[in-house]
Amino acid sequence: MAWTVAFALLGAVTFSILVAPVLASFLFRRGVKETHNPVLAFLTEQYRRRLRWCVGHRTFTVGVGVACLMVTMFLGFSGVIGAEFLPHLDEGSIWARGTLAQSTSLTEGTRFMNEARLIFAAFPEARQVVSEIGRPDDGTDTGGFGNTEYFIDLKPKAEWRPIFRENKEELIAALDRAISKLPGAIWNFSQPIEDNVGETLTGTKGQLALKVFGNDLRTIEDKGDEIADIMQKVPGITDVKLYRDTGQPNLNFTINRQQAARFGINVTDIQDVVETAVGGKAVSEVLPAGTPERYDVVVRYQQPYRKDARAISNIRLLSPSGERVSLAQLTSMEVRDGAYDIYREGNSRYISVTFNVRGRDLNSSVEDAMAQISQKVKLPPSYHLEWSGEYESSKRASARLAVIVPLTVLFIFILLYIMFRSAKWALLILAVVTMAPIGGLLALLMTGTHFSVSSGIGFLALFGVSVQTGVIMLEYINQLRARGYTIVDAAIEGAVLRLRPIMMTMLVATFGLVPAALSHAIGSDSQRPFAIVIVGGLMAALAMSLVLLPTLYVWIARDNDKLPETEESVES
Repeated sequence: MAWTVAFALLGAVTFSILVAPVLASFLFRRGVKETHNPVLAFLTEQYRRRLRWCVGHRTFTVGVGVACLMVTMFLGFSGVIGAEFLPHLDEGSIWARGTLAQSTSLTEGTRFMNEARLIFAAFPEARQVVSEIGRPDDGTDTGGFGNTEYFIDLKPKAEWRPIFRENKEELIAALDRAISKLPGAIWNFSQPIEDNVGETLTGTKGQLALKVFGNDLRTIEDKGDEIADIMQKVPGITDVKLYRDTGQPNLNFTINRQQAARFGINVTDIQDVVETAVGGKAVSEVLPAGTPERYDVVVRYQQPYRKDARAISNIRLLSPSGERVSLAQLTSMEVRDGAYDIYREGNSRYISVTFNVRGRDLNSSVEDAMAQISQKVKLPPSYHLEWSGEYESSKRASARLAVIVPLTVLFIFILLYIMFRSAKWALLILAVVTMAPIGGLLALLMTGTHFSVSSGIGFLALFGVSVQTGVIMLEYINQLRARGYTIVDAAIEGAVLRLRPIMMTMLVATFGLVPAALSHAIGSDSQRPFAIVIVGGLMAALAMSLVLLPTLYVWIARDNDKLPETEESVES
């Protein structure tokens, strides 16, 4: 988006200062004749009258401008509009993930997957549903048979049932209600590309994640449960899922040393039997001829003797006296939940709580959750939380904009100072420019669009156009004063003189972006905030430039101002 805007502006500047003059020299060799336009004449006369009233009532006019500035600051910093990193691009499909218990078998996972696929396919909006279970064969992902994923290819929105009003979030909510009737799983809904990008950003199976870091698996899992319960009650946060490290059933044998001593059996012998029965024990090596590789020869009990806990406990050991003693006589056996996966980042263990945001802006939802978690969850020393994913990217982009925008304003001020040789005129234009964003912010508010990087770029483009129109008007006002006009007459007539070019500049850009601002087709999500800001902002900037700038000019202008040399090309 940024590169597109940059190249577009570069092309426009090149055409304006190089190509357009050359074309004019060829096309208008015999001169031009201005025709009377009754519509423009009517607008010009009405504008002159209204502007003279505004200049005569400067306190009221400037007061309205200051009120607009206050509204702009309120909308920009109060969080009413909401913020996110980038608009979610509609991919025309849904990626659903149902997570079962870590100990789910292949048979049970496949049965569940088939039932869930039929529920999704029952929706007429779905063109096809493709499902998978477990992890890929290439070993790039972790996950057992409790991980089921579904690709739901959707029909065009025009073919959806009217109840969904072509709204994808309402369709996802209906899918969630239908699939929740199938017990035993935690569901997450996203999109194929968005899911992959989010997984790359967070390192988890989700586009947004909260990571709980600590040393003890049980402690961080308990804290994760507390956090997940809190987040489920935060408005806007959905599909909350705790990725547990534990959940793998382990068969633990605790050796009874008194019993082992009674039968004269060493502890090492008991450990060797358990190792050989369950995992296998290396007893030799194979050295292929001509190669440096070494391969262990492993012995392991046959399936009937290790198929379950009872079979393992019946394994016999031979005591020195010749008596055969079972493992059940030498050990106490119990089944405990152990670690299934252990995730690490920055040399520290963590578990993740993944979630999505729907029906509310990203930043407000996450910051609301952060506030509640900080109040209700107490972490032990050396334990900490980290938010990753789109929210992290949003805060990073906001930090960059907080540096870029002031630098842009400073650079514009330097250029204006060089042009007018006066800090007063440069500050006058910047004062009007700071009030212009009210139109873009109101447009975002009325359309329910959240502030994002896309809309931020739109504001930067809006600043450029506003500065351009301000420079045009201020230059002509100063030229008229240099030719002998009074301050008031120069402000009014200079503004009237530049009414047509300013209206042409702003209205062409505004109407040209209206289709992009109103489009809701697939692929329009990233460009719509950009267009909405410029369309709404230019409408407000037009009023600010035509009314507020001449009024402020009359307010701060003095008879001893340094004026430019007169130019004969200035229209009269």
